[in-house]
Amino acid sequence: MTSTTATRTPAAATTTRAPAPPETPAPERPRRLRGRTLDDKLSLIGAAAGSLALTWVLYGKILPFSGTLGFIIVWYIVFLLMYATVTSLSSPRPVVVDRLAGAMVQAGAAVVAVALLSTVFYTYIRGLPVALHLNFLVKDMSGVRPTAPLDEGGILHALVGSFIEVGIALVISLPLGLVTAVYMVEVGGRLSRVVRTIVEAMTAVPDILAGLFVYTALVVAFGFPKSGFAAGLAIAVTMVPIIARTSDVVLRVVPGGLREAGLALGASQWQVVRHVVLPTARPGLATAVILGVARGIGETAPVLIVSGASTFLNFNPIENTMNSLPLYIFVGVRSGQETFIDRGFGAAAVLLTVVLILFAVARWLARPKV
Repeated sequence: MTSTTATRTPAAATTTRAPAPPETPAPERPRRLRGRTLDDKLSLIGAAAGSLALTWVLYGKILPFSGTLGFIIVWYIVFLLMYATVTSLSSPRPVVVDRLAGAMVQAGAAVVAVALLSTVFYTYIRGLPVALHLNFLVKDMSGVRPTAPLDEGGILHALVGSFIEVGIALVISLPLGLVTAVYMVEVGGRLSRVVRTIVEAMTAVPDILAGLFVYTALVVAFGFPKSGFAAGLAIAVTMVPIIARTSDVVLRVVPGGLREAGLALGASQWQVVRHVVLPTARPGLATAVILGVARGIGETAPVLIVSGASTFLNFNPIENTMNSLPLYIFVGVRSGQETFIDRGFGAAAVLLTVVLILFAVARWLARPKV
């Protein structure tokens, strides 16, 4: 009897592993280049507290000095010396210089911020109680004495005059400023450098010179009467360099590749400027216009010279004098009459609100597009 044994050969088991899922990269975070350590923070706080105590003892108790401003100045000088000494104990000289430079820059920014905020808050504290009267924005001062109660009269004539004069100036300065900027950036050449130098110099020209120029050229030479139109011309002289200079910077930011692409497609230079460069720079150009308007709406000297103050509402810029908000504020604050001074602060609050709105619109237009 033969027995057959069946042998089974097990097949080699092959196991295949599934591919591992790709690792999700960690989100990129900006690396802080100037992070302060705990030692830096303690050095700053200790130097500030120590210098304050030392200044209080020396300035107020030992030395015969007094006054808040002098105390702050001495405190800041002592703080810089103490901060440099404390920092040098644990850091090399470049770090000490860097810390002192940072402290000086931040102190300068703080001084500017305090000056600006104090001006804004003081103007609103003095002017808002006057500006909140219902008649202040809807009536003029025709037939109303400056010493009359605040519920009589208003600044409607000055508000309308400012808008008309700035509107005239904008109609004149906008095309001139944009054309000048396009010439300096797109045309170039030796003459463009001369034009750029003149534009930069005109941004620092005092406003009263613009008023004297228009008064001499228009009123004296041609016998044109003092009016809102003459004031608009004088304001335009101050707005043109602002619009031209800002537009020049904006147009130079436009990438050169866009111009080259337009020229490669067969467009002429002026077609590229009109259909490529200007639309690309439209937000920046709008910002330039608003900055020019914000400059022009606060002019006082040109309006005083070529138009003069008035108390009645005038919609015709060609005939009769036309007041403005800055001129109304100037006359009111210098009058020496308490009620008229309050009216001037009320007008200043309104003017400051208009300017802040213009700058807010400029920042909104210049924001980066997401």
